[in-house]
Amino acid sequence: MTDRFNNKVVVVTGGTSGIGLATAKAFAAEGASVFITGRRKDALEAAMKSIGGRVTGVQGDMANLADIDRLYDAVQKKHQQIDVIFANAGGGEFAPLGAITEEHYQRTFDTNVKGVLFTVQKALPLLRDGASIVLNASTTSVSGTPAFSVYSATKAAVRNFARNWILDLKDRHIRVNAVSPGVTETHGLNHLFGGGEQAEGTKTQLAALIPAGRVGQPEEIAKAVLFLASDDASFVNGIELFVDGGLVQI
Repeated sequence: MTDRFNNKVVVVTGGTSGIGLATAKAFAAEGASVFITGRRKDALEAAMKSIGGRVTGVQGDMANLADIDRLYDAVQKKHQQIDVIFANAGGGEFAPLGAITEEHYQRTFDTNVKGVLFTVQKALPLLRDGASIVLNASTTSVSGTPAFSVYSATKAAVRNFARNWILDLKDRHIRVNAVSPGVTETHGLNHLFGGGEQAEGTKTQLAALIPAGRVGQPEEIAKAVLFLASDDASFVNGIELFVDGGLVQI
């Protein structure tokens, strides 16, 4: 383990499970002071214990602008600036065209697009020049999925944020990149696939389509996020890094 993030201040939204939790652990293990968010107090407390090191949990929903303000208030109480943001909080559910409700649309766009936008925008006064922003997109940004059009559209928007924000932030030398996970073993994915044997069956079917022959692990996505956030990627800017076992490359 290296110390690439020793004494760095890192914000990971949606850091209580899955990719967010794995990434927060990885940052903490490399010396960062990590701030995570989560909507449920019990999950937040459990995640903090799991992460260890210098971790601070802030309960909140990143679709709520007041909660984002509370996050950055908590950061300012301990630090003068932020070095890395991983805008990870998000989610989705299946709804085929013809069955999409206004509530489904609003909830998905509020969480995945509005939340990411204002998580980054409200951090700007605290972000140091030369900081790194990583956005969590998805392979659905470039590939179609049945009954998943609203979620896919939100992730295409997130990917496009990276392309535009590198221009808005170029004078401050702040890099913005997107990581796009493929099928990844998380609680959220199992819930999306119906849980239990149904979820396992769906993952087995999908694994057969992936050139790597399996689904991904949250820790594998975390490694990609840390690369993009680190000085190892100092000339990497505006990209979409697919971490999907090769699925969308074929």
